[in-house]
Amino acid sequence: MTLEEINEDRPFIKGELMNVIFTNEENFYTVARIKVKNTNVNLTEKVIAIVGTLPKLDEEHLYTFYGKLMDHPKFGEQFQVSHFEKEMPKTTEGLIRYLSSDRFKGIGRKTAEAIINKLGEQAISKIIEDRNVLKKIPSLKKDKIELIYEQVLENQGIEQVLIELYKYGFGAQLAMKIFQVYKDETLQVVKNNPYQLIQDVEGIGFQRADSLGQALGFTKDQPERIHAGCLHIVQELSLQEGHVFVCKSNLVTETATLLSDRTHHITEQEVEKQLLYLEEEGQLMVEGENVYLPSLFFAEKGLVTNVVRLLKNKDHIEEFPEAEFLKAIGETEEALKIEYAPSQKEAIKKALQSSLMILTGGPGTGKTTVIKGIVESYAKLHGVSLNKKDYSKNNPFPIVLVAPTGRAAKRMSEATGLPAETIHRLLGWRGGHSGFEKDEENQIEGKLLIVDEVSMVDIWLANQLFKSLPSEMQVILVGDEDQLPSVGPGQVLSELLHSKVIPTVNLVDIYRQSKESSIIQLAHNMKTGHLPEDILEAKVDRRFFPCSQDQVISVIEQICLNAIKKGYTAKEIQVLAPMYRGNAGIEALNSKLQSIFNPKKEKQREIIFGEVAYRVGDVVLQLVNNPEENVFNGDRGEIVAIIYAKENVEKQDQIIISFDGIEVEYTKQELNQITLAYCCSVHKSQGSEFPIVIMPIVRGYHRMLRRNLVYTGITRAKEYLILCGEIKSFQTAIQQQNEMNRNTLLKEKLVLNVEC
Repeated sequence: MTLEEINEDRPFIKGELMNVIFTNEENFYTVARIKVKNTNVNLTEKVIAIVGTLPKLDEEHLYTFYGKLMDHPKFGEQFQVSHFEKEMPKTTEGLIRYLSSDRFKGIGRKTAEAIINKLGEQAISKIIEDRNVLKKIPSLKKDKIELIYEQVLENQGIEQVLIELYKYGFGAQLAMKIFQVYKDETLQVVKNNPYQLIQDVEGIGFQRADSLGQALGFTKDQPERIHAGCLHIVQELSLQEGHVFVCKSNLVTETATLLSDRTHHITEQEVEKQLLYLEEEGQLMVEGENVYLPSLFFAEKGLVTNVVRLLKNKDHIEEFPEAEFLKAIGETEEALKIEYAPSQKEAIKKALQSSLMILTGGPGTGKTTVIKGIVESYAKLHGVSLNKKDYSKNNPFPIVLVAPTGRAAKRMSEATGLPAETIHRLLGWRGGHSGFEKDEENQIEGKLLIVDEVSMVDIWLANQLFKSLPSEMQVILVGDEDQLPSVGPGQVLSELLHSKVIPTVNLVDIYRQSKESSIIQLAHNMKTGHLPEDILEAKVDRRFFPCSQDQVISVIEQICLNAIKKGYTAKEIQVLAPMYRGNAGIEALNSKLQSIFNPKKEKQREIIFGEVAYRVGDVVLQLVNNPEENVFNGDRGEIVAIIYAKENVEKQDQIIISFDGIEVEYTKQELNQITLAYCCSVHKSQGSEFPIVIMPIVRGYHRMLRRNLVYTGITRAKEYLILCGEIKSFQTAIQQQNEMNRNTLLKEKLVLNVEC
């Protein structure tokens, strides 16, 4: 696709830069004012603000900006730039004057003449593409060639690269992402192997890279294309469907299908040949008939090694007489004012006697109560103080409590009265490609580690955690295997349980206060694939409103309006849905719920981002890990302030969000890190509890309706559960025996290694 084809009939503004109002040096988001010379859009003024991802603009040059005219609710008329062209001098004399100007230090008139006379009017493009063309000019020495190349690249490189990428259909933001990865090698990488972008640049998938490859003349059976196809299939099945490995036969077949079309058939033999190359190069790991991404292969292998290491190292476990155990548990019961059942006492005892143990059970079976008992009894038996003030950096607190999400860690801390944190924070997650501070060389400190909500932990994180544990640490894993598995690859808790090599206590009895909860009774009925006969009857803590999919939003609106009348707030009510699109999807529900809980008021501050208006008072969800601010994917917060560009020194709009007291500042460009949270996905709700949960279940969700998804959703309700939708869809969901099995050999490898 040519730039002319891209720009045909597109709205444009041609003009000179007047001044730059704001630019972000990291992502090149720019706001500038342009004096309009020519345009095909209907403007009210001859000066307009442009916004978009742009490199440094020169005041002396004429630019043509392509995009669309926007009416900003606060700043008025703006032109949002998708791509641009810079008008260069068109004559030999103009180019010589341009190259010998103050913009290019070290290039005088004589040197500029030599360059233009030798390389012609395309001199700048030729230099950027290959600095060696300057060797054609005898008067230029090596250091001078490097200086000229750097100067040209600094002044024209980004623009030339972006314009070249625009020709291939990349928008400004994606083009800038590519440039930031490869810098001055961008065009070389793109033209030599466009498929490399899939691995290196976030947001570029196989289809986009393949289109670029075809435009650049790559053949259908080119090795680079087949390599990319293989890697794409493995990544797709691992990241989208949670597999740790892919069966070789499936990979070969699916790759051949992906790469073939009516004009050219890629054979399975061709794929197998290139798969062998990828294995030799270490880009894929092949074990028998199983094909792994290297990171997943080593994660599975490493997790097995470190689980076995902890299991076999029991020398540090202190042995206590039975009488001392009973005394410690008795004192714990007295301190907590509870009475442990025999199975719970057995769980506490086994935990204190094991180097590694799993505590599992459904809602209401007392997992949290047992965790308290383990902590208190451990402290009494080992003479350990539970007062954090008694410890220092050189004498760290011996009991470490962690969970996958901030909300789950907070619940854990509230239940035990001890500090708890996320696994990422414990391991010192630094974000991006920086990785973790903690590993086998720099392990965490402590004597007893309790990890809650382990069903949410994928194999990557599990491996990182276990290799960071000293052999002398006792480890308790807590979770409910009937919940959804991790979003990332693997099903760690399930595999650890079914390996039967780790001491396990499965709590099955529902205790006194829980027996009164019809929510918990419903959850346990669902585990057997049955709905209670009274599912449609109104209960003290549960209700089902039958309705069609088209009526879902209206029903939920009425429920929320009634809740507001009774004094409930948006923070106390969580709507859960499994899908984003559709008339009963998360996006539609969030739009309606925002209008109910936080409607637009006169003079109320808001910032428009995409199709969403964020307002002070909105409940939002964090979508990515932000370790620097101690805020992580899945954390729920509230917008507490909006500061407009004219009110701060940075001259840009800002939103301040409070996450349980932690206030985090977001610029407008960072708002892709959050979303409205009046309704969220069941996956995002894991590890959290809410006073009231509203959950629609309709046949439009059929692709997602599985027992473990509905089970996970209803067990988020702490006080009241409201279901709405179609009873038949509910019945269908709980009869679907959980998710598709994930390819993983963690269980088998554990059994094999423990027996060795």
